[in-house]
Amino acid sequence: MIITRPENQDVELKQNWQDEYLKWICAFANTKGGVLYIGVHDKGEVLGLSNYHQLSEAIPLKIRQTMGLLVDIQILSADDDAAKKYLKISVEKYPFPVSYHGKYYKRVGSITLEVIGLELDKMILSVQGRTWDSVPVPHVKISDLDERAFQIFKKRALFTHRLTEEQLNVSNKDLIHNLHGFENDYLTRAAVLSFHPDPEQWFTGAYVKIAYFLDEANILYQDEVHGSLLEQVERTMEIIYTKYMKALIDYDGIARRETYFFPHDAFRELLLNALIHRDYMNPTPIQIQIFKDKIDIWNIGKMPDDIKLEDLFTKHRSEPRNPNIANVFFRCGYIESWGRGYFKIQELCKQVNAKLPVPENLSGGISVVCNASEQYLKLAEQLDEGVGDELRTRKKSSQKTREKTREKTREKTREKTREKIVQIIINNPNVTTSELAEQLELTVKGIEWQLKQLKEHNIIRRVGADKGGYWEIIK
Repeated sequence: MIITRPENQDVELKQNWQDEYLKWICAFANTKGGVLYIGVHDKGEVLGLSNYHQLSEAIPLKIRQTMGLLVDIQILSADDDAAKKYLKISVEKYPFPVSYHGKYYKRVGSITLEVIGLELDKMILSVQGRTWDSVPVPHVKISDLDERAFQIFKKRALFTHRLTEEQLNVSNKDLIHNLHGFENDYLTRAAVLSFHPDPEQWFTGAYVKIAYFLDEANILYQDEVHGSLLEQVERTMEIIYTKYMKALIDYDGIARRETYFFPHDAFRELLLNALIHRDYMNPTPIQIQIFKDKIDIWNIGKMPDDIKLEDLFTKHRSEPRNPNIANVFFRCGYIESWGRGYFKIQELCKQVNAKLPVPENLSGGISVVCNASEQYLKLAEQLDEGVGDELRTRKKSSQKTREKTREKTREKTREKTREKIVQIIINNPNVTTSELAEQLELTVKGIEWQLKQLKEHNIIRRVGADKGGYWEIIK
């Protein structure tokens, strides 16, 4: 007989019982529940157990003593051989974290892993039915929040008609209450991240890092955007679309057109996705890398296991990592509805013939690369050609100007040298060529050339022989 269910997240096959398999029981209880078969080969063949009756009594007792769990254990017979007995241990998912000897385990595919650190915190929140951003933050008051963030929220909520003027004309405390930003008397993490001017006091890395790359290795310049998440959205978009990704400008008749290599509103959707879905338990900031012809936005935090990258541009279930932050963004009109972000991006790209962004699982998070559209690359090439022609013309003109300037400088130097020669001759008509060269720190040939110029311009003349003669000033 063959068990047709292969090993996966909720099925495990073991030939014999060992007490370390209590970890598997713990992992099933902490994940989605599961079934552990004992007496079955890992390929599914039923091998049978000789001590099945003893195990059927001992295993539930060990599970209850070590973890406090109640499980369903059945003694089954192989269809083709009733003498082959095996055990089926069914474990339910438990509504609280289950530990085995003080350690916690979970299932990842067909593997059982110990849960520690941040993953343990996430698991505890998950089994409690809570999200990370709903946890309260002590010692933060409404008065500590940023008034600018409230102004951004109210302005956008009113503009997009998500909230009425009457609903917005309330105190900041009432507004946070209406956004479910309180847990008893404490502000939640979502409220602090969305509205506090410095959420990094509690959540390290809660900011956006931007850099312009000459190539994959060399950064030309960079910026960091800090503050409330609402302000990070506005400032990040402003910096990228002014300093980092300036538009190419051309004209349709007299109408001026500005072309970016990726649509402004489509990139805003990607930025909002990154802020909503990033894992704020991890101290790594959102990173935006900008190149000449592409932009890459990355945020830490894996996608849910049951949502694949290829499903993003199709209808899929929305499962925001931080639903309370998503609610703030929805109420102020940043996002239309959960799960439609990539639909909107697709529509915006289609309107301007832009390439669709390419998402990828990378380094424990999601990277989305936005490549320049063909229209942008063609326009950039045309403008580069025009700029190149202009630069070449300017270069030639500049070279001529520099040459004229150098020639003028040389002529002024020659004139001063001739003036010095004339002055020396006035003082000493018998001066020799060698003496002139020594006094003016020039070569003899240089002095001879200068004397020739002075004679041709009828400024001086030689009286007598080269040896024994003298110089005379004509004018």
